[in-house]
Formats: sequence, structure tokens, C-alpha cells
Amino acid sequence: MDITLPKSERVTARISEDVKQILQQAAALSGATLNQFLVQAALEKAQRMIEQENIIRLTQQDSVWFCQLLDSSVPQITPKLKRAIQRYQQSLPS
Repeated sequence: MDITLPKSERVTARISEDVKQILQQAAALSGATLNQFLVQAALEKAQRMIEQENIIRLTQQDSVWFCQLLDSSVPQITPKLKRAIQRYQQSLPS
């Protein structure tokens, strides 16, 4: 993902010379400047972390139970639900 938005914010970090050399070498290998490399690497890491937070993890046993529950559940139409469906259908344009 190439970041081409206007840049107006600055982020700074203090690092050791050893870390800087490693980062510069990696940036050079990827054909990017050090700043481009750092922003891209940080952005990818942030996106992965956010994505992982949105994943629900189930044990195999829980996964089987959940799938069985989805397959077997048939919603019961109660009088209250039936009235709600009718009100919704009446609110739709003809």
C-alpha cells in the first residue's frame, strides 16, 4: 500500500545506531527511504493488530457447537414479531 496522502503530521523516535543501520539496510533492500520504510512497516503492523482484534477465536469444540446452533436454529415468529414485520412492510413504498 503506497501512502500518497498529503503529509502534515510528524512522528519522531529515538533509536540506537545499531537499530538505525538495520532499518536503513531493510529500507534500501525494499527500495524505499528510511522514512517511507518506517511508515509502511508501522502501518502494516497497525493494520494487522486491528484486524486481529476483530477476529473471534473458538476452540474446535466451540466451533462445532456454534455451527450446529446456526444450522438448527429456526426463528419462531411470535405475535410481537409478526406485528413488527407487518409494520415494516406497511412502511415500504408501494
